[in-house]
Amino acid sequence: MIRTYKPAPAEHLDTDWQTLLFMPLPERPDYVNTPSEVKIPQVAVRLLGTPLTDDEYYQMLFDLVHHEELGVHFLSESLDKNIPQEKFQAIQNLLLLNKNEKLSVNRFVAFMDRDRLLPVLSDPELNRHLRTCVIHMLSRFFLDKANDSADFRRIIVDLIKWTWNHLHPELQKTDGVRQPAFFWYGNATKSEQFFLHFLIRFGCDVIIAHPEGTDILKEEDPEEAVSKIVRFPGTHELTSFPKVRPERTSTVAYKASKQIDQVLHSDESMLYKPWQFRNYSPNARTLKTTYDELFILIKERAFLRPDFEVRDNMVHIPAIFSKIFGVTKNRRSYWGKIQDLADYEHAAVVKYFPFTWEAKGNPHFHYQNALNENQVLQADKMMGSHWWKYSNLPTGLQKGLADAISRYCADPKLKRLEQESPYDLQLYLFNQAMNIPESLIKLMQNFDYSQHVPRLILYNNENNGYMTRSDAAMLLLMNEFGLDIVICNPPGHNDIENFVDEKHYDSHWLEEMSFNEVYQEPSKFKKFIRKIF
Repeated sequence: MIRTYKPAPAEHLDTDWQTLLFMPLPERPDYVNTPSEVKIPQVAVRLLGTPLTDDEYYQMLFDLVHHEELGVHFLSESLDKNIPQEKFQAIQNLLLLNKNEKLSVNRFVAFMDRDRLLPVLSDPELNRHLRTCVIHMLSRFFLDKANDSADFRRIIVDLIKWTWNHLHPELQKTDGVRQPAFFWYGNATKSEQFFLHFLIRFGCDVIIAHPEGTDILKEEDPEEAVSKIVRFPGTHELTSFPKVRPERTSTVAYKASKQIDQVLHSDESMLYKPWQFRNYSPNARTLKTTYDELFILIKERAFLRPDFEVRDNMVHIPAIFSKIFGVTKNRRSYWGKIQDLADYEHAAVVKYFPFTWEAKGNPHFHYQNALNENQVLQADKMMGSHWWKYSNLPTGLQKGLADAISRYCADPKLKRLEQESPYDLQLYLFNQAMNIPESLIKLMQNFDYSQHVPRLILYNNENNGYMTRSDAAMLLLMNEFGLDIVICNPPGHNDIENFVDEKHYDSHWLEEMSFNEVYQEPSKFKKFIRKIF
């Protein structure tokens, strides 16, 4: 009779996963070991976020990793990427065979066995179970006809080398009392996510922790079918795992304060304290408004605007991006509105053009070195590079800016030049993003994402120069970051239209075109009155 292995998440993982982890297999609820079946209650959890006290969170994880009896394998810090040349060559030969003969997944795994690409285990049932898991994991690529893609080639190489380098040695240590246990901390590539999912499918105990709350197995296991999510109420910036055990202990009063703070100032509470989201990333949702709404909404704090949302460590900011053509017949009314926009604590007024400069040099290698496996700029890689010009800024602001630059380059809104390729356009935007004027840096530094939104007011009467492509590129980056932007063009001429499609901003036409409308500064008396009231 053939025995079957059936790994399944143990009960009560959301509340008592630590207790279950320390239990020997035979003592875990629902453990079965009969001549026909072995049912393995496993601890497979994704720990998202942090408890109210970060020190105790890291103490718990540190003790887990260094517990001698458990023997947890800290996978993310010891991932062995070496593979013997003969195995690598055998994989290449198999991939070539698969390309020519279009193998089924079962035949593909049979050839893996033939070429000794999978370990041969001493327990026949466990050996069969390993191959069944490999077939299950690879089936999606064969069903989707994606078994000749770059992703498949990378994943199959990584699956084989990590099975030999990590799973096989742990299986040789098992005694039927404890399952191999693995711990993963932080971010993971596509191959790493696949391998973690494979370990869970096989039946290992797997604990995945991400203090920022990022679910690295969201795509692999969206329904929590093979691993359960344990959500903590807080988040903490992803930092290196501690080398020594944190020794600080929170007092009862501190814990109570954190609990009250969590209730009153959660992401959904609408009672936001100053700089609550300093480590979040801003992301603009450009509003579509009427002319009159523009002057009403621009005065509102971000969290009071339509569609403001905080989710997944990102603050979605309803931002204004508008251009006003011409002037009203009532000049006093027109200048009253413009001066209201400009006479604001967190506003920068641009009256001379260009206000940026064309960046020189070819950033190809810098750009390539900052891409992730999906060919998108990765914030951490940019921030860790020697050419990153914003390292003096607070870390949270750097991360928000890097994320904005990544989106800004991945989906360019700037019009391409006649001979410019899409990649050349991305390089141009990337180059311009490395040269943000100091005045705009200060606006971003003063931006408390849920509160008053900094604004950029551009007054272009064409008597003081003309808007350039680099100006337009910078405006798009500021819009991506969530700043309000209002362009005033009294003559009613094109400026930003030459570089950006009109669907990306609002256009408001007034009654008259004025060709010599000099910018009027608000009077000192008017400024004084505003400060009082």
